[in-house]
Amino acid sequence: MKRTTVRLTTAAALAGLAACTSSGSSDRPEKEKHTASAPAPLPALRTAEHSTERASTARVRSTTVMGTQLSLTAHGVLAWRDGLSGALTIDYTGGTAAETMRDLGVTSMEARYLSDAYYARMGDTFAAKTGGKHWLRYAYDDLKTLGGGADLADQMRSTTPNQSVRLLLDSDDVRELGRETVDGQSTTHYTGTVDVQNVTDTELRRRLQDAEVTAETVDIWVNEKNLLVKKIEKTGTANGRVTQTAHYSDYGVKVAVRKPPAADTEDFKTLLSQSSINPT
Repeated sequence: MKRTTVRLTTAAALAGLAACTSSGSSDRPEKEKHTASAPAPLPALRTAEHSTERASTARVRSTTVMGTQLSLTAHGVLAWRDGLSGALTIDYTGGTAAETMRDLGVTSMEARYLSDAYYARMGDTFAAKTGGKHWLRYAYDDLKTLGGGADLADQMRSTTPNQSVRLLLDSDDVRELGRETVDGQSTTHYTGTVDVQNVTDTELRRRLQDAEVTAETVDIWVNEKNLLVKKIEKTGTANGRVTQTAHYSDYGVKVAVRKPPAADTEDFKTLLSQSSINPT
């Protein structure tokens, strides 16, 4: 397995979280961006942001389409009380990265998010090329060795479902579109476009620019308990459009994630340092 394949595999493995969370920053300052005649949705959105943050856990199912590079679905549970943790099952459905994953015998993958690292179970065929070990461990700090990895590491440790609401608060044209039924629930639909140049949070603007994001359209649906039910983020990047959709349910669900066995785990940094593992 070549070094470039390891990097591509890493990108495909990490993409599952992208649809479940957002690129927003967890330390966004409470700054009123709009004037005294601020749109009516803003107080409701702030309530939704805080309610979703306080809920701490949820069940999620999502889809991500990254141009012709990758499409996938994911489902599982996430927790965000003390940093991000959770477990997802990721299914690769199309794109060039998915073809690479299939060549490695991986069409579906279990992902676990813990405080120290992200773990991915790659399957028997992949294990045969990595000394028999099924799990890859990605220490968050080690992700900085990837292009844009520092940003990715920060996002994985800090992003939560409420960040989609928070990101929408940075839109100059945020508006309410009315009541809609989503997943059997009565919700309010909000939408807005975020121009990266106009994002007030310096750290968030840097992260988006590092990811080559030029603009982002955010749609969210909030239920009567002020909890996020669905989000769609459409991002324009230098490499094409990325569309992320996620549905959230069962807020407060129990989330207990175990670290994979050390004897069955290979470290990503070690794997990446090898130009070839086993070409057969």
